[in-house]
Amino acid sequence: MFHLIFSIPSWYVIARFLFPLAMPLLLKIVLSLLVLLASQYLLVSRFTSGSMFSPEMPRAIVILFNWGFSAVLFLAITQFVIDVVALISLLFPHPLEIVPAIRYVAAAFALILATVGVYQAIRVPPLKDVTIEIDNLPQEYEGYQLLQLTDMHITKLFNEKWTRALVTKAMSLKVDIILVTGDVIDGTLNNRRADVEPLRDLHAPDGVFAITGNHEYFFEQERWTAHLASLGLEPLLNRHTVINRNGAELVIAGMPDTSASRRGAVGPDLDVALAGAPENAPVILLDHQPRNARQNAVKKIDLQLSGHTHGGLILGFDRLFAKPNAGFVSGLYQVEGMQLYVNNGTALWPGMAVRLGRPSELTRITLQRRR
Repeated sequence: MFHLIFSIPSWYVIARFLFPLAMPLLLKIVLSLLVLLASQYLLVSRFTSGSMFSPEMPRAIVILFNWGFSAVLFLAITQFVIDVVALISLLFPHPLEIVPAIRYVAAAFALILATVGVYQAIRVPPLKDVTIEIDNLPQEYEGYQLLQLTDMHITKLFNEKWTRALVTKAMSLKVDIILVTGDVIDGTLNNRRADVEPLRDLHAPDGVFAITGNHEYFFEQERWTAHLASLGLEPLLNRHTVINRNGAELVIAGMPDTSASRRGAVGPDLDVALAGAPENAPVILLDHQPRNARQNAVKKIDLQLSGHTHGGLILGFDRLFAKPNAGFVSGLYQVEGMQLYVNNGTALWPGMAVRLGRPSELTRITLQRRR
C-alpha cells in the first residue's frame, strides 16, 4: 500500500501529461516506465543490500532517483493546476485560451524545481545563527554558544566525503559545546563505519553529547550508541551533564527517542534524566521529536532542542508534518514557559531528499540572559 501511494503522482503524470503529447506510442511507453520507476525508488531500495531507510546504491544513483521522483511530483502538481484551470474555463466564459505549449513549460518548471530542491537537500548546510534568551541564565553563560546537529542521516547519500566537509565547517565555528539530537545514521554499523569516521574530529571545550532519534532503532541502536561514543559523541540517554563555569552551572539533559520503548529499548524518562540536577540551574533538554514539548515544559525546562521534522521539506507541504508533531515543525516556539527550537535538520532521510523553502541548517545557538 505504501508503494502504491507513492506511485499516484506517476499515474497522474502518465495519464494527464505524457499520453496527450504528440509523440510515438513507443516513446510514450518508455517514458511512462521511467516515470513509474522513479516513483518506486523506495521499493528498489529494498532489493539492494540495504532497505528503504538505507539504500545501499551508489550516491549518483540515489541522487538521480530523488531527482526523478521530485520531478514527477512537481509535474503532477503543475499538471493538476493546469487541469483545474481548464475545468474552470469550461464553466465560465473568458477570452483566454490554454495553449498546448503550456505542458512543456510545466515540464521545464518541474525539472528546474527538482534540480534546485535536490541540490538544497544534499549540500553541506549553510550556517544559521539563532539567539535564544533565557530568564535565569547566569552571567557566566552570556554569549555561550551551542552547535546543534540533527538528522544527519549519514548514508550513501550523506557519505564520508559529505560528513568530513560538515565536520570541517562545524569545527571552524569554535563553539562551546556540540549537541547532536538524533538520527545520526541510516544503515548498519558494517555499512556505515567509514562514513561516520569523520565524526571523530568533532570536539568542543565543554564536550560533544548525543541522543538517539527514531532511525537509530531501525539499525542496531545499542551497537551504534557504543560506536558513536567511541568517536567522542557521549550519549545522554535519560541522564544529564552539568557544565560549570566559575561555580555557575548549566544542565544539559537528554532522553532516548519516544519510539524506543516500542523497539524493545528503554524509553524516555525525564524524571530520571533530571534526577540529581542542581535546582536553580538553567536546563537545556535534548529530545529528538518535538511532539512531547508540552509535557516536558511542565518539568521547568528552559530550552528544548529537537529535530525529526526536517522542517517539513517544502514550504506549504510542511503543514502535513504539523499534526503528528503536535503543531511543531520548524523554528522557535514558546511552549508554556519553555522555549522549543525545532531544527530543520543538518541533512535528511535519503528516501525524500528535496528541500524548497525549508533549508537544512548548521545551527549555532547563542544564549543570552533575558533583559
